[in-house]
Amino acid sequence: MVCPWCYIGKRRFEAGLASAESDDLGVNFEVSYRPYQLDPTAEPGAAGPVLDAYARKFGGLVQAEQILSRVTASAAEEGLEFNLDRALRANTLLAHRLLWLADQPESAVDQKALKERLLKAYFTDGANIGDPQALADCAADVGFERDEIVQFLESDRGVPEVAAELEEARNNGISAVPTYVLNGQWAVPGAQDAETFAQVLRKMAAKATESE
Repeated sequence: MVCPWCYIGKRRFEAGLASAESDDLGVNFEVSYRPYQLDPTAEPGAAGPVLDAYARKFGGLVQAEQILSRVTASAAEEGLEFNLDRALRANTLLAHRLLWLADQPESAVDQKALKERLLKAYFTDGANIGDPQALADCAADVGFERDEIVQFLESDRGVPEVAAELEEARNNGISAVPTYVLNGQWAVPGAQDAETFAQVLRKMAAKATESE
């Protein structure tokens, strides 16, 4: 939710997926987003400038500004607008629960649309994605009933499921994001270029059709 390379990688993966699908490989690709918290110890309900968080993590304000400038430039190459000068680092657990809800079979909302809206909220709009009201606004933008989302976030629904998915990631050795797990067999780390994703997806499709 708050990793810049996840948003950049999302664009690159989407481009690679579109390229692979254009080859008419005879398979259908399904994409689901799973939770990972960069800082699970972040205080719920609190938020602060991302620049401060980067300064603490990377050894000072100058280093933080350099890193944020580089990722902003990389994002622009993918057509993304980053406004990290106003981004607010917050605990992301509520946002992950919301994304879990969108992935349930009965959901009428596309999980990918919600994922995109949440990333834009953080990286472009400067919204506090740890705040239930801000999350409800994002959810309403993609088709959820706002009042229902407020009630959902006030409940415990999805808490054990998201905790289990976080534990599954740890058990599978995922220690950084983005990480792309394909068919439960291959893991591709990092925001690779679009053609790398396309090649991996083509190979996966070939193996799937060979086993039929």
